[in-house]
Amino acid sequence: MRRAMVALVVLVLFLSLAGFSALALTGEDDPLDAQPEPHTPSPSGAADPMPDPPPALARFYDQQVDWQPCDGNEDNECATLEVPLDYARPAGDSIDLALLRVPARQPELTVGSLVVNPGGPGGQGTTYAAGAATTFGEALLQHYDIVGFDPRGVGDSAAIDCLSDGDLDTYLATDPDPDTAREDAEFQRQLSELGAGCVAKSGALASHVTTVEAARDMDVLRAVLDQPKLDYFGASYGTKLGATYAQLFPGNVGRMVLDGAIDLSIGARALGLQQATGFETALTAYVANCVDSGNCFLGDSVEAGLDRIRQFLAAVEQTPLPTNGERVLTGGSAYYGLITPLYDRQYWNLLSLSLRQAFDGDGSALLLLADAYASRGPKGYLSNTIEANYAINCLDDPSFVPLAKVPGQLAAFQKASPTFGAVFAYSLATCSGAVARSSVKAPHTSAEGAAPLLVIGTTRDPATPLRWAQAMARQLSSAILVTRDGDGHTGYHADNACVDAVVEDYLVDGTVPAADVDCPAA
Repeated sequence: MRRAMVALVVLVLFLSLAGFSALALTGEDDPLDAQPEPHTPSPSGAADPMPDPPPALARFYDQQVDWQPCDGNEDNECATLEVPLDYARPAGDSIDLALLRVPARQPELTVGSLVVNPGGPGGQGTTYAAGAATTFGEALLQHYDIVGFDPRGVGDSAAIDCLSDGDLDTYLATDPDPDTAREDAEFQRQLSELGAGCVAKSGALASHVTTVEAARDMDVLRAVLDQPKLDYFGASYGTKLGATYAQLFPGNVGRMVLDGAIDLSIGARALGLQQATGFETALTAYVANCVDSGNCFLGDSVEAGLDRIRQFLAAVEQTPLPTNGERVLTGGSAYYGLITPLYDRQYWNLLSLSLRQAFDGDGSALLLLADAYASRGPKGYLSNTIEANYAINCLDDPSFVPLAKVPGQLAAFQKASPTFGAVFAYSLATCSGAVARSSVKAPHTSAEGAAPLLVIGTTRDPATPLRWAQAMARQLSSAILVTRDGDGHTGYHADNACVDAVVEDYLVDGTVPAADVDCPAA
């Protein structure tokens, strides 16, 4: 995914700081009315022997991690996992990965460990697991130890570092669709500084944060958790991570759910075009909802509302808005602030609040949304989400369109998305400043022999369009496609009982749908 996945827990924190806590945008779901019947636990792969580790990696696979109560929440358990920096040289340097485990609420019914990843790349699995009570349904919380890990280069796992906080502020505030020679030069300078900074500040690590290496780390984690097979829930980019694991270790796959799936074969240009279309679709749905509600502050029609937003973005590029702090709302931060609430329909009211404020000349709320996207707090960045996202994406696919050739792409992108097209077109140049390189090759197989894989797509998902889930389902031989009709990013635990039942029945009881599943709008 481009840049980062929105961390909704962080978003709520920022909204509280801004005085928006009364909106009560998130909360723990009520327990299921009908509790699962007690059954003899049958963890996926429970009857299977533990796979033998590669001899050169035995010390990593055989390690015993020291689970201790986590700081700040003693109900959860934290530990570190040692893995080789370079799997081609396992006797060389190693790095530590941060782990967090939320024990099952009913240990006597435990199915096993469910490893989870929130996406990004750059999202912290430890944070995702720590928020399990608001992210996963009661059935999973009762029957699984929820285990999150920060992938290599992310968060507390040998975090990749590329820029100072001040320089990262400047990078994110830079006009994301330059239209003058001066803006072009600044755009390229920022990309070059980012790429060079990753190597200067992070050294060899900058070349060893690929998705393939993170997937290999997951197999070490599987062994350390004493699981013959890996049960896994991945969202957004986490679907790519999970699919890569299945391609590398098909025989070690247990029950796997890939929600908000990514097309494994897609190139940078097609990815940008389709994601631009997805965000345009989501923005259009937001404006339509405003208009249909009556007395919409954006205008009397969908087209009028979209035009109002586009005019606002163009104006902020020319004249940044003041905020209630020292920073201003620029064209770059306005763009990130706009797309952040499009990830989840429940944040549309917050987008309206922020836009109303911005139309009145105050960019404070929209800047807070942009900060949430970048995991930035009042005193600096809470994680390295942006830097990790850049480093991982540009190692996985270092291809780029030279900045001078991007204007030739504008017509197609603006047709796909009049609001966001130019920004996505210029994102094609993102890796032009990348210095780090990797020799690790991604697998290109159908994961033949893997257990059934649930692949979930949502019809109006802005970040991972439905067509990507359809593509992944075709690419993985044991995939079963689950389609949710709805808005927002990802499909599980999104107020759709059909999707939730399919996921939880599979993970808890191993019930495999007989065919692809279409879940109607809730």
